[in-house]
Amino acid sequence: MDVSYAWLKELVDVPATPEELMDKVSRTGIEVDSVRYPDDQKMKKVVVGKVVELADHPDSDHLHVAQVDVGEGALRQIVCGAPNIAVGQTVIVALPGARIGGNEKIKKGKMRGVESLGMICALQELGFSDSIAPKSFDAGIYVFDEPLTPGSDALEALGMHDAILDFEITPNRADALGMRGVAWEVGATYNTTPHFDDQPVVEQGRPVADYLTATVTDPTDAPAYQMRVVDHVTVQDSPLWLQRRLWNAGIRPINNIVDVTNLIMLGYGQPLHAFDHAKLGSQQIVVRRATAGEALTTLDGNAHELDPEDIVITNGQQPIALAGVMGGLDSEITATTTTVVIEAAKFAPVNVRKTALRYNLRSQASARFEKGIDVGSINAALDEAARLMAALGNGEVATGTLSASAIDATPTVVDISLSRINHVLGTALDEETVSAIFKRLGFGVTAADGLFAVSVPTRRWDIAIEADLIEEVARIYGYDNLPSTLPTTTMTIGEFTPTQARIRRTRKLLEGLGLTQIISYALTSPTKAAAFTLTPAEATSVAFPMTEDHKTLRRNLVSGLLDAVAYNVARKQTDLALYEQGRVFLRTAGHTRPAEHEYVAGALSGQLIQKNWHQAAQSVDFYAVKGVVEALLADYRLETPVQYVALTDEPAMHPGQSATLMLGTQVIGLIGRLHPAYEAANSLPQTFVFELDLDALMAAPRSEMQAAPAPKFPSVTRDIAVQVPAHVTNAQIQAVIAAVGGKYLQESHLFDVYVGDKVAADQKSLAYTLTYRRDDQTLTEDEVNAAFAKVVAALTQELAAQIR
Repeated sequence: MDVSYAWLKELVDVPATPEELMDKVSRTGIEVDSVRYPDDQKMKKVVVGKVVELADHPDSDHLHVAQVDVGEGALRQIVCGAPNIAVGQTVIVALPGARIGGNEKIKKGKMRGVESLGMICALQELGFSDSIAPKSFDAGIYVFDEPLTPGSDALEALGMHDAILDFEITPNRADALGMRGVAWEVGATYNTTPHFDDQPVVEQGRPVADYLTATVTDPTDAPAYQMRVVDHVTVQDSPLWLQRRLWNAGIRPINNIVDVTNLIMLGYGQPLHAFDHAKLGSQQIVVRRATAGEALTTLDGNAHELDPEDIVITNGQQPIALAGVMGGLDSEITATTTTVVIEAAKFAPVNVRKTALRYNLRSQASARFEKGIDVGSINAALDEAARLMAALGNGEVATGTLSASAIDATPTVVDISLSRINHVLGTALDEETVSAIFKRLGFGVTAADGLFAVSVPTRRWDIAIEADLIEEVARIYGYDNLPSTLPTTTMTIGEFTPTQARIRRTRKLLEGLGLTQIISYALTSPTKAAAFTLTPAEATSVAFPMTEDHKTLRRNLVSGLLDAVAYNVARKQTDLALYEQGRVFLRTAGHTRPAEHEYVAGALSGQLIQKNWHQAAQSVDFYAVKGVVEALLADYRLETPVQYVALTDEPAMHPGQSATLMLGTQVIGLIGRLHPAYEAANSLPQTFVFELDLDALMAAPRSEMQAAPAPKFPSVTRDIAVQVPAHVTNAQIQAVIAAVGGKYLQESHLFDVYVGDKVAADQKSLAYTLTYRRDDQTLTEDEVNAAFAKVVAALTQELAAQIR
């Protein structure tokens, strides 16, 4: 919330500069993000001027030559092209040498041969955005609505020397979404009491019942609903003081009636709405739920088809407003309005939030209704709005208030003991100190024998239990004043759990292998969530997604990596090696909540090795990615070896360059290249991916790492080339060799694969080196030959291999 320092000082004594106030309030619980000055503390020589004479430019059909009084005695000639300039206006003048918005310097000059000694300014030229500058001056210069002294500081009149503090209001402190709530907070911080200049509303008109009736169908939708009527008003621009307060809070002035509703919202934290009585279409107001398909055009000009969850304000037949969100276009306040109906209410926060999200109508009003309002100030805010509208619009307030529903605004009483406060905070505060803190907060307090009965006003609806009061004592006493102590019990040295340590080691290994970590969203689209899954699972979707692309919890990590690859490739970054370690969400049928599983995945594309003077470029391929995966798996020291099984049923993966990783009968991962059609559809280059289930790997039996001495005796090798059918895999051959190789076989290594005209079309040749060694003595030729012969026989018999 943007808080005007000047307005705040009118409500409470602030014995500090804006910067000091920012620091002090931030240390008591509400963060103040920044302090800004609308004039940037750089603008100068911008004064008030009065247009005394005006003539058409002799050489232009749209320029005017104005003689302007800027308090110098002699008139100053200024050429101006604004269509709304007129004699007698009080305007903003930037003198030669002035600095205005954007640090632009104004100089003397000539416009089509006529000397111009300054510039008559629009608000936008002083740095005002179009969203807060009054709409009535969009096409021209700004004109003051009150007589100011020529030559006086225009920036001061516009409130641009004010300091604006950015209060970051958390949902539990919505009481500070109004200036009065902020004043109470600052008052408690500096031990001062706010002083509000509340004036009574004077009722002069007919009874309010002569104008309309009000009914709430279900009080749970609108627990409090109050209305007042102001008659015989004149709709016009608001006075400068009111406009100044609005634009310094980031709100655009509209007219004196609408501006009052916004002013009360800023002051009290109570959103209001004003209807044109003549446009209601009846003399009754009914608050109810919308019926499916009902239509309403809101003030922004958009038509909406309503939902039964929407709370609507109706004229008994048709909706005229979305409760707590936005009014209807047909009943808006215009220049012809003479009778105003003011609404002050409390609406069901959940319905307001859903309605605002459904129609993309989030506003300052809906945000306050969502978080809560002070039910004790609803009528006070309504009365003040009626009083101001009557005063600024020369109208009269109808007698009485319509009350369709009401809340008994009684303070909440919370009991707490001094010993409990000191025990939790580790302090030794006395009864007088604690009582003084509660009084600074504006709470009623009765203390006796170390027990407090604290009466919490309705403006602090966030306080209901002991812990809330303890927090208030802590922050007002000062978090930096609380004593620092160490635990008196035996301290436990913190350390990572085995799972945490393993996950961190996995990250280090992958980064050591050249991969870079990314973090992607856990929410994705239903299509992406269903791809690259290792185990079947039900989708888990959020009820009210912000976008369709972020509505379903992910069941794989690959999709997020591919989004990152596509993002980088679109920006000409093509050599990529990315990984992500995170959780996927797998929900089984019949369960409402998913189980969270730790996964790790990677995606590689482009050049693995760049071309240079002594080596050629090398592109990423299946075996490069397989090397990364095997290096990672080797660190787990699994007792059961991982098997690679061809993957053919995943449409996003290449059927000839992809595999499923099996640990026994359990699927623990996948690896391979994306399908070329998938790559083309998603604007991806040739990309290889892998994904592993870390939970499964960490749960699998592992062998202990054992140190072994260097071999003392030489090894003996034998090479063998076998011709086998094309469907026989290297893993099958390796399994046969390991099974019959004997106790002296140390290793079998594939060093060549041949497919060509030297073998049949359905055949291939694979060549292996077998290494034998004894650790107790040197192997003999007979021992090696005997073991090798068993391998040859087994390959011939079990795999129909031909020895080449």
